[in-house]
Amino acid sequence: MPNVPVTPPRVLAEPDWRARQAAHEERVTAWTAGRQNRQVRGRRHPVEDFLWEYYWLRPGQLRQWHPGHGVVLAGDAAPWATHPAYGPVPGGVTTTLAALRRRLPVVAVVSAILRGTAARRPRYDCFGLHEWAMVYRVPAEALRHDGYPLRVSPATVVNLLQDVRPRCTHVDAYRFFAAEAVHLNTVHPTRASQADLEQPGCLHAGMDLYKWAFQLRPFVSSELVADSFEVARDLRHLDMRAAPYDLRALGFEPIRIETAQGRAEFAQQQQELTGRAASLRERLLTAVADLAESASATPGTPVPGGPDPAAGR
Repeated sequence: MPNVPVTPPRVLAEPDWRARQAAHEERVTAWTAGRQNRQVRGRRHPVEDFLWEYYWLRPGQLRQWHPGHGVVLAGDAAPWATHPAYGPVPGGVTTTLAALRRRLPVVAVVSAILRGTAARRPRYDCFGLHEWAMVYRVPAEALRHDGYPLRVSPATVVNLLQDVRPRCTHVDAYRFFAAEAVHLNTVHPTRASQADLEQPGCLHAGMDLYKWAFQLRPFVSSELVADSFEVARDLRHLDMRAAPYDLRALGFEPIRIETAQGRAEFAQQQQELTGRAASLRERLLTAVADLAESASATPGTPVPGGPDPAAGR
């Protein structure tokens, strides 16, 4: 590895990190409590539960607070002392360099996708049509959200997709297209082409910032993960307001993208959220660059926390 010195860790006094921990837990409780209450009652929410089911991070994991790499939690940090990514230092605990180095493959993937996406011009002509492509010529009994009726006729779905061809560049949205809608898409994204195709105007590329942030836990701060969740949640709301489902009973007024006026409204809100996602993407890129630099520290240089307690397990 390059001969890069280790940056001394920043120390957080116990009152300071406890205040940040409490603020984080209070902030995310509104999101996690709804999900947990629905689970107890055996109910699903077609909009809010997407982030929990598709991105797989559990409510309890989102509530867990971490300061990020290069920060020492001073005082009584017992909950972190047994975490496999943390190790002891005089007066506290911190994430270890050895644990970070094992996450370098993830850091590299996230960096490549984020940099590629940020370098492209955003497009605002997709209009959220992937949700329409998912119901294209699909029988009513086979719809994903079968508890909620379509607000338009099946013929309207067909006509819109044939007149306004979908331009989906996101592989994980495209792979859910109904079989008969696949050929309508103007591009054919694959996992191999993901880093070359994703563009910042894509709603799902913005939602994925949450995925990239939590995959870097605990080496990025939980505040950054929570900010990513918040943006992803707002993007999901826009996504489903433009969907062909009638979700007014849940408080989601439709954006009628089957009309020119509706498409213009969607594009305007898409641009606003793209700006928020772009700022978040830059913060993630900075965090990823800092992690890569930390991981390249000179072998043999004393590392906060010493040997990784998870090594050899």
